[in-house]
Amino acid sequence: MSSCMKTNKLYESILAKQDASQVEGLMRFFKTGKGQYGEGDQFLGIKVPVTREVVKQCWQEVGLDDLETCILSEYHEMRLAALLTLIQIFKHAKKDKTLQQRCVDFYLGHTQYINNWDLVDLSCYELLGTWLLDKDRVLLYDLARNGKTIWEQRIGMVSTMQFIRHGQVDDTYAIAELFLGKPQPLHDLLQKAVGWLLREAGKKDEQRLKEWLSKRYKTMPRTMLRYAIEKFSEDERQSYLKP
Repeated sequence: MSSCMKTNKLYESILAKQDASQVEGLMRFFKTGKGQYGEGDQFLGIKVPVTREVVKQCWQEVGLDDLETCILSEYHEMRLAALLTLIQIFKHAKKDKTLQQRCVDFYLGHTQYINNWDLVDLSCYELLGTWLLDKDRVLLYDLARNGKTIWEQRIGMVSTMQFIRHGQVDDTYAIAELFLGKPQPLHDLLQKAVGWLLREAGKKDEQRLKEWLSKRYKTMPRTMLRYAIEKFSEDERQSYLKP
């Protein structure tokens, strides 16, 4: 794997896929209007499957220096391509822990550019979650508790998806507890993330989720609660939601 001296293949390949007819719809979907969470973001009009295909075709010819250019881009899809490529480099460096550490450091050093929910959700648990499976996880607690943006805080929560997939749910509940202790109202996108991960933890052990909720549901933010109980029966959901 090497970086081309003359051409940043990822950058050029993503630019070649731009589609002006898709830009307006994507800007609406990712809430780029004034006062919205994605305010000011710019789009090339590229759907995620197209971005993934570009990454699949050229990640082996891309280095971290190329990703630096892409992650700093004003274009949302370019930043996503950088993150998806970073994941590929990380995954294929299983025996090269030094390179994996560099990928993690790159990720953590560029969180200000991971600034929408899809950029967070499509990258954090594949990279940070995987890296931390056999390590101390205080980093995620710090992001959830003290993250400078809602995106850094969301990374702290969503990264636990990888733990859940490996049958480890303790950190999901513990980090969810941190969000319950934050000043309210909690941003809608954080409520959704916490509720979603609680729901996923409940798929591993529904009784534990119900026991956890039994002591907290009356004071939980409403959106968080709705997401957490989404897979319960209608009667059960209504029992949690009633005033």
